Amino acid sequence: MIILRLTAAIVIAFAAGKLISKLRLPAILGWLLTGMILGPHALSLINDTVLNTEWYNIIIHCMECAVGLLIGTELVWKKIKKTGKQIIVTTLTQSLGTFLFVTLGFGIIFLIQGVPLYLAVIFGGIALATAPAPALSIVREFRTDGPVTKTLIPMAALDDMVAVVVFFTSVSIISAVISDQKMPVYMIPLVVILPLAIGAATGFLSGLLLREEYNREKTLFILIIGILFASATGFFFNTYVMPKPVLNFMLIGMAFSAAFSNMASEQRLKQIVEYFNPLLGFAIIVVILNLGAPLDYHLILGAGLYTAAYIIIRACGKYFGAFLGASVTKSPDTVKKYLGLTLLPHSGVSLVFTGIAVSVLSGPAPECARIIQGTIAAAAVINEIIAVIAAKKGFEWAGELEHKNIPAT
Repeated sequence: MIILRLTAAIVIAFAAGKLISKLRLPAILGWLLTGMILGPHALSLINDTVLNTEWYNIIIHCMECAVGLLIGTELVWKKIKKTGKQIIVTTLTQSLGTFLFVTLGFGIIFLIQGVPLYLAVIFGGIALATAPAPALSIVREFRTDGPVTKTLIPMAALDDMVAVVVFFTSVSIISAVISDQKMPVYMIPLVVILPLAIGAATGFLSGLLLREEYNREKTLFILIIGILFASATGFFFNTYVMPKPVLNFMLIGMAFSAAFSNMASEQRLKQIVEYFNPLLGFAIIVVILNLGAPLDYHLILGAGLYTAAYIIIRACGKYFGAFLGASVTKSPDTVKKYLGLTLLPHSGVSLVFTGIAVSVLSGPAPECARIIQGTIAAAAVINEIIAVIAAKKGFEWAGELEHKNIPAT
């Protein structure tokens, strides 16, 4: 029955995506809303039993690893060495800028309302993360190409690394002060280095085979086995080595594909990507569907001051941080004006970080834990709908949509 539920949900999501596309909106919006409607807070086709099943989470991790290939295959050294400085500087300004915007903004709000100020730092740590899958699905759907796209794809990987370091550093320091259950210090570098190491090692092994010329069937067989091996390795460390299951499987997939992408010729890499595209499309639908399922639409009605402030301040941090970085590095005007709009999607990473923050605060500061949980959960629903539309508009205004698919408006 669980398999039938999931199959039905994927078919419905695919149809909803096609319908949404006819309205000149990204198909991801249809997938996301389908997840929310079919999730445990609405029709419950994808209920808590499904979401908490171990094999289901293993499948989702494998799919996340597969989606990471969309980033990694663009991280070819020959391509990025010319714009490496620009991407690094802009990543730091938009991510750390968001952290500062949200921390200072909520610092003022909490100071006025008598809420502990360390909570503002946790909000900032959660806010700086960008969920890459939504924007990357738009890149794939509309075949966007141009300065904004070329900046966004490698930035998606770097942004997650910065987010992990800042968030875990903040939470570790705060938990050391207020909680008896201190988060191990070694987790801070490990949650970044370990998925990259797993992905790079397994990707190198796969690359020894993938760089050779094979037909479609053999290429896909090697690639799928490699992805499953990388995911299994990540799952082992996530379950049996790490004190908390926090490894980012999209980072594993990114490092995996970056490794073999730098080993294969340009022509061979293009061939591998072409062969894998149908499976990548399926993986993106499943990941976005899973992203939408935990979102509770009821929270839209209950959203209050904190939620509104969080969405607005975070959006300002992303936009103006990206604008600053692009200006400093003398990037094209389209990158300055529109890159920030493509960085607004947030919910997947934010919900993971929120769960960790709540577990740290629930004992010593349960009221603060409730504030974080309620605010971010409501923001995840509202922001994700707005962010997907804004990201598509960013690409459109930058002139990077494939015009035969979507006429400019």
